Amino acid sequence: MQPGAYMDVAQVTLYVFWIFFAALIFYLRREDKREGYPLVSDAGGRRPVYGIPTPPEDKTFLLRGGKTVVAPARQNDRGDAPVAPTAPWPGAPYVPTGNPYVDGVGPGSYANREDVPELTLDDQPIIVPLRVAKGITLDPRDPDPRGMKVVGCDGQVGGTVVEAWVDRAEALIRYLEVEVKGARGTKRILLPLPFALVNRPKGYVSVDAIRGAQFADAPTTAKADQVTKREEDRIVGFFGAGTLYATPERSESIV
Repeated sequence: MQPGAYMDVAQVTLYVFWIFFAALIFYLRREDKREGYPLVSDAGGRRPVYGIPTPPEDKTFLLRGGKTVVAPARQNDRGDAPVAPTAPWPGAPYVPTGNPYVDGVGPGSYANREDVPELTLDDQPIIVPLRVAKGITLDPRDPDPRGMKVVGCDGQVGGTVVEAWVDRAEALIRYLEVEVKGARGTKRILLPLPFALVNRPKGYVSVDAIRGAQFADAPTTAKADQVTKREEDRIVGFFGAGTLYATPERSESIV
């Protein structure tokens, strides 16, 4: 060093912090591309778009029970989604060409998760009906939806609540089991509680997402007392699709 020269420790620390922070952003930006990439361009033959930085190399994660999963996961990629653009230019919105309630498009989109139930630490299904959840009851201060009619956004009755499904880990209701009468007979479906409003004074459950007649088309579970992760996504996707497609007016612009 030259005589009289000195090191500004604060400035050096600031530069080190800037370098560290830039490297952290670069690392996190790559890691978050393990989900949802590559994007697909609407123009030029639907080419993949990776952006900067490029996605990281594949990484294998060890799961509970000895299973492994590789990320980025590509098994959920869908190149044949039943949708079509409303206009020929890039960025035009897409509209469903099939049944939006089951095709998994728009607000009804879902991922093909494992067809197994979510498990507790002792390997028991987390979400189960009250008839199976021993030791769990509804608080008498809260409204008991069992026996109430379920009414759709058009005011028509879609079914009757026969049971509540609870989350053993969180100690709250996740679904209402609804008995529905349709053209093919009677079946039971699961209504996600966030889509339901339990009206105790009027004695019914209102659902704004779908019409009364559409409850008969809702997905069912393979087992009477168990719901898998894949079934959950498709059930929620069905009601989510109704928020946009239940009536023609919902898919129109506000102004």
